[in-house]
Amino acid sequence: MGKPHFTIDVDFNLNNMIRVISGKYKGKRLKRVPNMCVRPMPDKLKECLFNIIQSDVKGIIFLDGFAGTGSVGIEALSRGADFVVFIDEYYPSVKTIKANIAKCEAGRETRIIRKEFNRAVIQIAKEEMKFGMIFVDPPYKLLEERDPLKVIKKREILEKGGKIILRHYFKTRFKTKYFDVKRKLTIGDDTLVFFE
Repeated sequence: MGKPHFTIDVDFNLNNMIRVISGKYKGKRLKRVPNMCVRPMPDKLKECLFNIIQSDVKGIIFLDGFAGTGSVGIEALSRGADFVVFIDEYYPSVKTIKANIAKCEAGRETRIIRKEFNRAVIQIAKEEMKFGMIFVDPPYKLLEERDPLKVIKKREILEKGGKIILRHYFKTRFKTKYFDVKRKLTIGDDTLVFFE
């Protein structure tokens, strides 16, 4: 959800707030990025995602890639992740993530990297940081041009036994040779793909 990307939502309302669904920050209202093209994950989809990964989130280091509002990473932290790294290069998104982290008083458990995704992963790899779970929500068009999972594999930032979740538009045809698909879930216009 980094740079703005195409959306077909017709009922988008910038005044609608995003909420933390469960955990220590339950009920916190988070800000949206003031751009219609940055699509926060709908509550229903986020709830389905965390129903699936809940038992794997506790105690891990979580990466929220193309983070947008940061709501997925904050939800992971709320539900027991030890630490969350947010990556986004779009300045209004970074500003929104900072505000949402401040609202949850979660500065000590979080880090924001304002860089293009590949460059950020390269930086992380040099720091020898690894993640138990990586969530990526790239702009729709990016998946037509390149595979964001390639740099994750090449730089080995996923822990052994870790998981990757990719969100994309349900009509986007995406295949990768770098990780095995374990599950797919489509709700409305969104598809979540789970890799190991």
